Amino acid sequence: MTSFNFKFDLIAQDGDARAGVFHTPHGDIPTPIFAPVGTQATVKSLTQRHLKELDAKLILANTYHLYLRPGDELIAELGGLHQFMSWDGPILTDSGGYQVFSLSDMNAIDEDGVTFKSHIDGSTHRFTPERSVQIQENLGSDIIMAFDECAEPYDREYNERAMQRTHRWAERCQKAKTRGDQALFGIVQGGVFPDLRAASAEFISGLDFPGNAIGGLSVGETKDEMSAMIEVVNAILPAHKPRYLMGVGTPLDLVEGIRRGIDIFDCVLPTRLARHNAAMTDNGRMNMMNAQYATDERPISETCTCYTCQNYSRAYIRHLIQARELLSGTLLSIHNIHTLVNLTRNLRTAIIEGRFERFADDYLANLST
Repeated sequence: MTSFNFKFDLIAQDGDARAGVFHTPHGDIPTPIFAPVGTQATVKSLTQRHLKELDAKLILANTYHLYLRPGDELIAELGGLHQFMSWDGPILTDSGGYQVFSLSDMNAIDEDGVTFKSHIDGSTHRFTPERSVQIQENLGSDIIMAFDECAEPYDREYNERAMQRTHRWAERCQKAKTRGDQALFGIVQGGVFPDLRAASAEFISGLDFPGNAIGGLSVGETKDEMSAMIEVVNAILPAHKPRYLMGVGTPLDLVEGIRRGIDIFDCVLPTRLARHNAAMTDNGRMNMMNAQYATDERPISETCTCYTCQNYSRAYIRHLIQARELLSGTLLSIHNIHTLVNLTRNLRTAIIEGRFERFADDYLANLST
């Protein structure tokens, strides 16, 4: 398998906020960036054409779910994930660790790995660091993640054990990796404890991955605690490598994360909110079921340039929801993903132009939720 130079070019910095480009075999990723989540090789309710029109430069897929169905070996036989889902841009796959550990009543963790039961049929399976890497190599994504253990944020004793195990598993993932055209990212853990986060950042940095991730946040801690942990970690992670904050993606989180030096974000939130009839806007969330929208001829946002807002009214979207038409989820997903992709693009421009703080402060002043 041919190798690829996964270079990160840092092109501008304003305070701790950074603008860069991460080069991958399937295209350049301009950072900071928000990546829509396509858990089962599909961003829910959207086609790949929608994603292209939304200017999504990076999407995520889920190792755990694709391993269970349709199977990583089948995807490999069919040409890999890019071919399978007809997406020619960069793809990131997580390691499956978060999904396995979130099934706390269905797994057994030991030093070697995790034995777990499928949420689909109850069958028993086992993930080790080596197996996680093998599955992700079969999937063929551009960025793959080390197998880690995500712990409840406030249990110090368990977080320390989980962090040490994550470090040992990161080393095993490095040794197991065989493909030169995939970038393996290490993951920093440590709960809400600054000393553990610092120790983890030091260790993971020392393994010299082409990029680094911060895991175990947005799992129950406060926003202030999350911000504090990002600051501790980013003061240690190397500046010449991309930094990925896993599973975080509200507008507030994007602004505050970028302010502290985060480059990559992902979250299921925009499509999940769409399925629950909510629109994300630069002024906060809107419940599109509200009766006040029944005769409202305006778009969701009068300043939004997405396809939904350029063509449909609040009244029409509310009607689709009430009629239980599937199109409502598609139109709201288009709008919600556009909101986050456009926000990160505007923040990137502000960094390059040296006006990040002013832009961020003005944006947050108008953000009600």
